[in-house]
Amino acid sequence: MTDATSHPHGHEYSSPPIMDEAFWDERYGSRGSLWSGDPNPQLVREAQSLQPGVGLDVGCGEGGDAIWLAQLGWHVTGVDISSVALARARAHAAQTGSDLADRLEWLHVDLDDFIPEPNSYSLVSAQFVHLATGQREDLHRRLADAVAPGGTLLIVSHDLSDLGTTMRRPPFPEFFATPEETVNALPTDEWLVVVAEARPRRATDPNGDQITIHDAVVRMQRHDH
Repeated sequence: MTDATSHPHGHEYSSPPIMDEAFWDERYGSRGSLWSGDPNPQLVREAQSLQPGVGLDVGCGEGGDAIWLAQLGWHVTGVDISSVALARARAHAAQTGSDLADRLEWLHVDLDDFIPEPNSYSLVSAQFVHLATGQREDLHRRLADAVAPGGTLLIVSHDLSDLGTTMRRPPFPEFFATPEETVNALPTDEWLVVVAEARPRRATDPNGDQITIHDAVVRMQRHDH
């Protein structure tokens, strides 16, 4: 299993799909844009009050989150497995102006192999990067190691309760973790847990109906030793 910025919707699977580079390139290539281009709402809520610094956007897709952070003054590295998505991210950044593009870097990586520089980022954000049990905890530990003292780790995913909604999440519970499970998999003696909750928000399902879904939001601040 490799980098997955989000589970695919509207498909039926008898077993988890192999979400490798070819899978994501094909999915991004199937339409002009896969996402709205807007930043993820939990990133906006949790990061808008942070002092801009050096950020890492994990599973950046077409770059909406990284570009939003750069507009706030952050210097951001966006990483993703899909070269199609990264090409769009670069194009979107260039359209915003050279000054903004200069604050952004895009890296083509497989998260199974990605080891970010330890103690280097004031914000590490992983929005809807769903991996199986075991791989997920390993990635989260590597991301936690990349956070500088005093910095923030923000992990947001679909909550397990979404499996019972009309959002049509693939029925594989091993790809979902509760906020408590995410926190407990990290060395919490090094961290202040700021947020760990299943947070409701309104969304439009594939049928066009308004429903309530829940995001599993974990925000932790590394102790400044």
